[in-house]
Amino acid sequence: MPAKDHSRRPWSARRIPACLAAALTLLAAGSLLFEAIWVRTGHRATAWWPTLTAELATRPLGNLWVLTGAAVAAALGLWLVILALTPGLRHQLPLRVPADDHGHMRAVLERKGAALLLRDAAMRVPGVSTARVRVRRRRVTVRAGVGFRDTADVKDDLTDTLRREERDQLSLARPPRLRVRVRRSTK
Repeated sequence: MPAKDHSRRPWSARRIPACLAAALTLLAAGSLLFEAIWVRTGHRATAWWPTLTAELATRPLGNLWVLTGAAVAAALGLWLVILALTPGLRHQLPLRVPADDHGHMRAVLERKGAALLLRDAAMRVPGVSTARVRVRRRRVTVRAGVGFRDTADVKDDLTDTLRREERDQLSLARPPRLRVRVRRSTK
């Protein structure tokens, strides 16, 4: 029995959302902290500080603006948590790596590239006149038009060819299920 392949999809860096969230949080917290220290040290408050402190002190928690602000902050926080916990780079499929590599090497294949390779393999099957291939993480869907030959024979040949192509040429870490649909071409 072959060893289980632990190749995973690489995680995206997601630097832009993290930097943007950190910069906005730092700017807001820094300006509030600076103003609080500025006022506590005996300086005159800027125009927005008394208004902000009065609004925060007098608004009830059930106010529409308070609830809206809390909902926006919660949605942004949930979005950042989801970004942190998901790998991203969904357009890339991880490839098998040698078992003796101990996880130091990673290789990926773009979904569009895999779809083109499988489409080319499908077009080489006798009887196939058109082929459309859609590659997802867990499923490859192939729709082929048959110009000649029996559709059942073409479907069997097409399935065998694509499974062999997928196994030998693509070397995906987790080969997706293959769904083949054939129909007689109208042209």
